[in-house]
Amino acid sequence: MALALRDLQRAVPLRRARLRRALEALRAALGVQRFAVGVVCVDNERIRQINRIYRRKNAPTDVLAFPFHENLKAGEIPQPAFADDYNLGDIFLGVEYILQQRRENEDYYDLLTVTATHGLCHLLGFTHSTEAEWQKMHQKEKQVLEELGQRLGTRLQPLSRGLF
Repeated sequence: MALALRDLQRAVPLRRARLRRALEALRAALGVQRFAVGVVCVDNERIRQINRIYRRKNAPTDVLAFPFHENLKAGEIPQPAFADDYNLGDIFLGVEYILQQRRENEDYYDLLTVTATHGLCHLLGFTHSTEAEWQKMHQKEKQVLEELGQRLGTRLQPLSRGLF
């Protein structure tokens, strides 16, 4: 199924081809390449609005995920009965916020990849409301990023490191 990648912002220059390659590799590493995923890149104002509406937090953030399949157990791959249900959901990447939060020695596209990994894990039922949930999510992110590293020659760390 398709990966829809949209850039709805003008705050940060974005090379979509590089991000698309990473997203396709992430989908393969997670075993969900047959599912459609929407990834939307937005600026601080747009991510702040979405965050305020859906999470009641009036601040920009790095990623928001909206799963198509509700109530998945962490890491569960959906088993759709209909072709139209081969959809994981949508991820909004706050690309301006991500750029502003990056450290001097960090590659921006690596951060986008790590943040997208976090969002994809949310689409697959992972959460981090408790330490036990965080540990499961952290381990999955670490596993996926290690596999991605083998495919792309990168060394990336999970976004959820140090949450608890």
